[in-house]
Amino acid sequence: MSRPNSPTALPPISHGRALFYVHIVALFFGIVGVIGHLITAGAPAITLGRALCAVLTLICVGRLQRRPILGVLTPAQIFVLIVTGCLLAAHWVTFFQGVKTGGIAVATLGFASFPAFTILLEAVLLREHTRKAEWLTVALVTLGLILVTPAFNLADQGTIGLGWGVLSGLCFALLALSNRRGTVSMDPIQVACWQNVVVTLVMLPAAAGQLMGTSAWDWFWLAMLGVFCTGLAHFLFISSLAGIKASTAGTVIALEPVYGIAFAWALFGQEPTPRMLIGGAIVIAAIVWSGLRRSQVGLPPGPKKSKTKQIVP
Repeated sequence: MSRPNSPTALPPISHGRALFYVHIVALFFGIVGVIGHLITAGAPAITLGRALCAVLTLICVGRLQRRPILGVLTPAQIFVLIVTGCLLAAHWVTFFQGVKTGGIAVATLGFASFPAFTILLEAVLLREHTRKAEWLTVALVTLGLILVTPAFNLADQGTIGLGWGVLSGLCFALLALSNRRGTVSMDPIQVACWQNVVVTLVMLPAAAGQLMGTSAWDWFWLAMLGVFCTGLAHFLFISSLAGIKASTAGTVIALEPVYGIAFAWALFGQEPTPRMLIGGAIVIAAIVWSGLRRSQVGLPPGPKKSKTKQIVP
């Protein structure tokens, strides 16, 4: 089968506009947990509804940008999309389960562990060279998560919620590495659209009945998740890369937990404890420092990685 069409290049934008775009993306990512908290449906139904709305949005974006949503795919590419779509579904279900169980702050900070998992997976699965500074990042994230843990008791809802968040971070790290290895030659909008199609198909058997019984308000919030926090966020992230480096964009997006915790505190009174604030600050600082350091020293040797293939949280 023939290769997919080459992605349509985005027009260059100013540095200031690119930074504005990526801050909007970080804001959208930050309110995902807030919206998940507002929706009364369970995590599987939220995941299905978000994916459905995201598919419709990404198809519209693809048509407006003349991007090859329906381009010809090879069997290998189809296999990668199925695997990564399943990982995306697992990431969303575990994250929203964390929000429902332990609250927005702990679930968001648990998910923020994904850069540490990425470093570990690169070392263990991909056999890539890991520098001492990267192991320091893993250690700092681990310390931060220990401080964030509400209680070292598996019967505690906050601790269980943090566990779901950490599992979500692991799924996202696997997703990110799979995207970097398997979707380099594909258009990022096409990748996002078909992965959400896979999420929809995977979640239909388990969540279709629950989704049909959701209220009008739940559908409104699901549309917000799919349209703004997934489809539009993905488009703005890709657009921002026409004006700033991918490492800069990643560093800004690392502020996502700050937005999530701030909104949870302001809207629902989920005030973090001083210990949680210290632990969260350590996690976020480690992520930002790691991103800045990688942008300065370059990525470890290995296959070329695509800067536009990161799927939105």
